[in-house]
Amino acid sequence: MPGHCRGRVRGVTETQTVSPPTKRPVRQLLAASVGNAVEWYDWYAYTFLATYIAAQVFPKSADNSLVPLLSTFAVFAVGFFMRPVGGLLMGAVADRHGRRAALTVTILLMGGSSLLVGLTPTYAAVGVLAPVVLVLARLLQGLSVGGEFAASTTFLVESAGPGRRGLFSSFQYVSTTVGQLVASAVATLLVDTLSDGQMNGWGWRVPFVLGAVLSLVGFWIRQGAQETRSAEQQHAPRPGLFEALRRHPRESLLIGGITAGGTIAYYTWTSYLPTYAELNAGVEKSDALLAGTISLAFFALLQPLGGLLSDRFGRRPLLLFFGLGFALLAVPLLHTLSDSFAVLLLVQCVGMVLLTGFTSISAAVNAEIFPPRVRAAGIGFPYSLTVALFGGTAPYVGTLFKEQGHAGLFPWYVAVICLVSSVVYLRLPETAHAPLRR
Repeated sequence: MPGHCRGRVRGVTETQTVSPPTKRPVRQLLAASVGNAVEWYDWYAYTFLATYIAAQVFPKSADNSLVPLLSTFAVFAVGFFMRPVGGLLMGAVADRHGRRAALTVTILLMGGSSLLVGLTPTYAAVGVLAPVVLVLARLLQGLSVGGEFAASTTFLVESAGPGRRGLFSSFQYVSTTVGQLVASAVATLLVDTLSDGQMNGWGWRVPFVLGAVLSLVGFWIRQGAQETRSAEQQHAPRPGLFEALRRHPRESLLIGGITAGGTIAYYTWTSYLPTYAELNAGVEKSDALLAGTISLAFFALLQPLGGLLSDRFGRRPLLLFFGLGFALLAVPLLHTLSDSFAVLLLVQCVGMVLLTGFTSISAAVNAEIFPPRVRAAGIGFPYSLTVALFGGTAPYVGTLFKEQGHAGLFPWYVAVICLVSSVVYLRLPETAHAPLRR
């Protein structure tokens, strides 16, 4: 599959004309980054507060205390399976009506769904209606996040100047991490200052209501963004909903292969690791959240460095650094975990260094594969589908292994998927120094 893509991707890149990047790139970065941070704050708040949501929204089992938590992570995975729909629909909006129009829709949708999570009734109050409301909210969030990635990835890379696509690409995960960092910090602050009764009663709702308010701020900032679709594309016939899949199947498969290892490593290290450490190493909940917060700050600082390195040395060396690094080290790193805060922090930070090889440049790699006519939808659907299959299910798979008494298999699962993606990276054409098709 990757071997067939090589000639096709390189050939299209070299033959199409290009247009200059947008003006005021710093303002473009701000518009994409602030809104993206708010989107991901809302999304990740659910993960950090999963244990409290489980206790309030799902019925308890007398036989197994992990059942409510499994149910909560199952809803987490369900939200991921709406992301391909969001990537396809909002990607089509971005390709037909402009990147800025799609970014406006996604952030308003995320604000409304975040408020719905915050207002979800408890199981004790309304019974089975409680998880139904939660599932609906997560479906809407998944739709929003899938569309956000498709539109903001395209918007960021098209806003970059010559030789700066990797740098601009890195801000996709800078802003994602800032949103996740704020969610983690808010969760840590609440856990440290409120009693268990207050957290279970109303404290877990606060971050979601706050997220709804922040979404309005992101909406306001995005109104000043400049459209990045070229004039030629704006006047061209509108692409069909499935045109990217129909006309570019190899490129779609290539994005899936690139993303599989990256997404399972990303969600394991940035979202699930605190819960994994609690379940398998006896780490205190507050220590796990604090270690996650510190490592996320470190991760955000690494992203521009990775982007700059890729602009100079190419995308493929960084991808191989990530893929082979996780294939070799995922198992020993996760088996090293103990109830020590220092050990957990070290394991997280080592993983963040490796992960930067993927996250800092994934937006650029994806955008450089597809032509501008279907770039947003072409990226959004295969990327989000792969994330749903491997990233969205990671917390559920890890918890399920634990419940069945095979917790040690989960690190091997992560390592094997990263090894498979490394094979794709070896055959990937280098696109860092070719002009972006516009």
